[in-house]
Amino acid sequence: MKNLKIVIADDHEIVRGGLRSLLATRCDWEISGEAQSGPELLELVARVQPDVVVTDIAMPEMSGIEVTRRIVARWPAVKVLILTIYDAETVAREALEAGARGLVLKSDAASELVMAVQSVSRGGFYFTQRISDMVVRGFLQGSEPEVRRNGRGALLTARENEMVEEFALGRTTRQVAEALGISIKTVETHRNNIMRKLGLHSITELVLFAIRNRIVSLDKGGEMASGAGRTVAVPGVALSENGAGASASDEHGLAAKAET
Repeated sequence: MKNLKIVIADDHEIVRGGLRSLLATRCDWEISGEAQSGPELLELVARVQPDVVVTDIAMPEMSGIEVTRRIVARWPAVKVLILTIYDAETVAREALEAGARGLVLKSDAASELVMAVQSVSRGGFYFTQRISDMVVRGFLQGSEPEVRRNGRGALLTARENEMVEEFALGRTTRQVAEALGISIKTVETHRNNIMRKLGLHSITELVLFAIRNRIVSLDKGGEMASGAGRTVAVPGVALSENGAGASASDEHGLAAKAET
């Protein structure tokens, strides 16, 4: 089994050192490269084709959001995990809309980074608790989409509704095919039809659609649950119980880790 290839990006050497130390706890993971700016990260991804990119949101020359958008567009198989010191809802929305598979506060990185990388590498999503709470609350309180007002059944077939739930719970195309007893090609066709009908462009948008329309939800333990009550420990939700606000001092924890 090949090692998981990871690229890390931050403009502070001491922070990159902390990230290296945290990720080095897994013997089956390898740091395939490091970048200090947005353009440098894009060049690195093109060269090494990593499985996961861990990048700071505030990068020189090109933001982590814009870099994520370009990576996802050009290399859709690469999973991007964004680190940030900001726990604002607007930041979370921008990261998700850019195609990030997860968002971790730097203050939570020491306890959650390994879990987050493992989650996104398996096709799931990962958000620390404060961020997941904000995203869900914001989308539930936002304006209801047209498909909600008209009823999902008016747009999607029963099979397509079932697939929305499966994909939102973090299933891969192969897993959905096996669960429903159909071919991978059929699943791909249904998924493309769903995206077209709903006007969506990524699995991230599909997950957010499923949350807003209560097809799936986040339970109190941070797990994704289906509308039918099935709770699945899907990678992609925060497990941290730290409720303190993030600040620029969050980087100090990573710096301390780098020095140990």
